[in-house]
Amino acid sequence: MRRMIEVGKYNELEILRSTSVGLYLGDEAGEDILLPLKYSPEEFEIGDMLKVFVYRDSEDRKIATDLVPKIHMHEFALLEVKEMTQLGAFLDWGLEKDLMVPFSEQKVNMQTGRWYVVCLDLDEKTDRLYGSAKLDKFLDSKNLTVEQGEEVDLVVYHHSELGYSAIVNNIHNGLIYDNEVFQRLHVGQKLRGFIKLVRPDNKLDISLQPIGYEKAKEVNTDMIMRLLKEDQGFLPFGDKSTPDEIYETFGISKKAFKKAIGALYSAKLISLDDEGIRLVEDTSDS
Repeated sequence: MRRMIEVGKYNELEILRSTSVGLYLGDEAGEDILLPLKYSPEEFEIGDMLKVFVYRDSEDRKIATDLVPKIHMHEFALLEVKEMTQLGAFLDWGLEKDLMVPFSEQKVNMQTGRWYVVCLDLDEKTDRLYGSAKLDKFLDSKNLTVEQGEEVDLVVYHHSELGYSAIVNNIHNGLIYDNEVFQRLHVGQKLRGFIKLVRPDNKLDISLQPIGYEKAKEVNTDMIMRLLKEDQGFLPFGDKSTPDEIYETFGISKKAFKKAIGALYSAKLISLDDEGIRLVEDTSDS
């Protein structure tokens, strides 16, 4: 069975004809949709293939665009509420028609001008895209696809007394404990992390540092060496530097910083003095 043009996804479509309002694109199943003139390429030939994002316009028709949405199907992103109506919240997701979050999909009552982490989904009955702030129903804690020590993608979505809740690889739920965070995090932030522990109930403990002393030390020493080379072989940091000063530049704890410069000093790659740390001569090109 040939697939129809899919809403909420990128589709590779053929240019069928040019009109005063734009280009009509089609697929092998015989369906065609409009790519409005303002989104059409200046140069083209009938029969060319275009990769376009497809959604529904204000009149509920499938329409194509070359704009890049801020969120893709079954992904999570931090979006701003532009307007509240009797239907729900309308969020800016980078396209001409705003993304609706029905009241039934709001975990708390949304407010204009506020930002919320939502998931993009498709109502299969109506073939309409919608956003949902009820994130738990999109996360799977039963069938884990990650293991301890693995590097993963994270989206921070909540902060509590314990720490930061994060979406792991767009599938699972994890927690970064407050006392293990040595950088500023905010809701909606996307970053990389590591699976520190898989608990018996399949809950995931997340670390922002590689698991194991040697791995963490290697990452931090590589970063310090890179910064030294970028700053003409000198950085004004050492034992007298405060944890906040170290975090501002390196994004790691003072303890991790001291371990890293200790390893570099032992390897005779840097020298230490009261002013800071210096590259040892002839290592800048290594």
